[in-house]
Amino acid sequence: MKVCDLAKELGVGNQQLMTKLTELGVEINNHESAIEEEAIELMREEFKFKANKADDEKPAAKSAIKPAAKSATKPAAKSATKPEKKEEDAIPEEPVSNDDNVIRVVGGITVKELAAQLNMPPNKLVAELMGMKILATVTERLDTSIARQIAERHGFEFSHEKKAAEHSESMNRQAIEEEEEEEDRPEDLEMRPPIVTFLGHVDHGKTSLLDNIKDTAVAKGESGGITQHIGAYSVEVSGRSITFLDTPGHEAFNSMRARGANLTDIAVIVIAADDGIMPQTKEAIRFAQEADVTMLVAINKTDLPGADPNRVKQQLQAEGLTTEDWGGELVSCEVSAETGDGINTLLEMILLQADVLELKANPTRRAFGYVIESQLEAGQGPTANVLVCNGTLKIGDFALCGQYCGRVKALIDDQGVSVKTRGSGYAIKMLGLPGVPEAGSQFKVYSSEKNARILSEEMQHREKTGNLGGNKESSVEALFKQIEESRELELNVVVKADTQGSLEAIIDSLKKIKSSKVGLNIVSSGTGNITVNDIKHAGSSGSLVYGFHVGKEPGVKAAAKHEGVEFFMLDIIYELIDQIKAIMTEMLPPLIEEHGRGKAEVKQVFPVGKKERIAGCMMISGYTTPKFKVRVVRDKENMYEGPISSLKHFQDEAKQIKEGQECGIRIDGFPGVQEGDILEFYELESKKQAL
Repeated sequence: MKVCDLAKELGVGNQQLMTKLTELGVEINNHESAIEEEAIELMREEFKFKANKADDEKPAAKSAIKPAAKSATKPAAKSATKPEKKEEDAIPEEPVSNDDNVIRVVGGITVKELAAQLNMPPNKLVAELMGMKILATVTERLDTSIARQIAERHGFEFSHEKKAAEHSESMNRQAIEEEEEEEDRPEDLEMRPPIVTFLGHVDHGKTSLLDNIKDTAVAKGESGGITQHIGAYSVEVSGRSITFLDTPGHEAFNSMRARGANLTDIAVIVIAADDGIMPQTKEAIRFAQEADVTMLVAINKTDLPGADPNRVKQQLQAEGLTTEDWGGELVSCEVSAETGDGINTLLEMILLQADVLELKANPTRRAFGYVIESQLEAGQGPTANVLVCNGTLKIGDFALCGQYCGRVKALIDDQGVSVKTRGSGYAIKMLGLPGVPEAGSQFKVYSSEKNARILSEEMQHREKTGNLGGNKESSVEALFKQIEESRELELNVVVKADTQGSLEAIIDSLKKIKSSKVGLNIVSSGTGNITVNDIKHAGSSGSLVYGFHVGKEPGVKAAAKHEGVEFFMLDIIYELIDQIKAIMTEMLPPLIEEHGRGKAEVKQVFPVGKKERIAGCMMISGYTTPKFKVRVVRDKENMYEGPISSLKHFQDEAKQIKEGQECGIRIDGFPGVQEGDILEFYELESKKQAL
């Protein structure tokens, strides 16, 4: 549709419509210009909004004058009652707040409706939403949180009420909040088992120690003897229970700590006496310190010939941790998972620390806790291994686990036995959820299914509407986006190697890469195979993952696809270094160099059709080809820069025009060329920058 046709439809002048289109960034040459459908709809909404607003204001003006005129001629008594009747007549059918600064929304609100209440054109609100990276049409319903944010930005208060059909659910909000604020009375508290986590480096014997403690063969059943899943087990020691979390130090422990959950009461740092402190050992110590939990050290593999517990204690002292036998406060036990030596002492120390901590819980309240691991199991459906932090979990409870709510259908303990209840400080497998919650999610039991369902729907709605930014990207292509997003470019990498020596060599080589243009940040490093945790860490930090002489654990490929992370597995160190250098170089924007090729003077202008013009030129220096760019210079001022549409010598297409030759040039997008203009021809060369 042309500008003039739309102006007739809207009943406005051509110039008025062209001015409004220009304000919105639409390029318009004259009233015959064609405009796109999106711009047409915006204009229809814009002028319809103004027309409606003008119509609404007219009756208001009359009603404001009319009572004043009557009050001048009628008696005082009548004038006092007459306006009251008029005011009653003026009351709209729907109740409206007397406060003009409050926007009241019942149910939902569209972009157009919100714009009307904000007294602004819908197209401007659409533009504001685009600035918030939200694409919405004028008829699209806005999320309540977005509408509230916009209203408050414009100085309005926002009041939201659910629809009548949902009113009964909104009335339950107070009851839900009361459940959230449920407090324990001191007289209801009882002692509960301590929750113990085994943390440490790969293959230092964490699972083997637990295997010895609970007299099972968990470690022998694992792939390669390395724990591939997160387990939770309860054992009886001297008539008391201890709940062990088997190495949740990576995925679950990280996410739980991020949610502020102090899940673990005691962290046992397992260190092999022959290896000493390794990178993952330091990471485990840091996790325990940041979570502010009590630490114990188990120096394992003391039965091996190369075992040196004193060297381990020296290394601990270098980390700022001094054991009790060296005059410090850190409890340490020398143990052997193979022979069982020192295991009883370790258990006694755990119970002693639990007594010092005075761990208590309320068995009479509704249960809450956290998900240790979750999965979709054949014959059982979605299952969640949960740790009950307080209260008692029972079959038939209505539980909200992450964003999923359901009735607890079955509870299975770590021995595979079905139980009816599980108290505080114990782990249990829960069945009955409609979906698989994330590890680290909180679970909580509610008094009714309705309350749990309301919260579940709200969380799922936030999950859907909160992902406007899309998935995280850590591919090589995504890294190039940093050019536009940040002035300071930086490449983040996660490095895994087969041995500590190889890892140190790689890190030393990477640190030697010096560049003032691109930074290199080693987010984390360690020995061993690439794990799912490495991929998730890379996804959260926008990193690439490099493995040197290592393999990848099950699930890495799927996790990398889900997180949008690229990982590389190389066997030659210089190839790894060269690849990282190449990616850092590619992150730099190219250098654009301009090379002047020739000049021409416009001698005559020939009109072609209504808009196009051909410049008859004389080449005064250099040469030109149709592939070059052209700059139009008039009175030493640049009038236009762009491509050459066509280059002719007389009537024939020319591949090149040299100095002293005449030619006809059509300039794409610039019909305003005039006689006497100087045309400068140039080409651009893109060059890669060096680090």
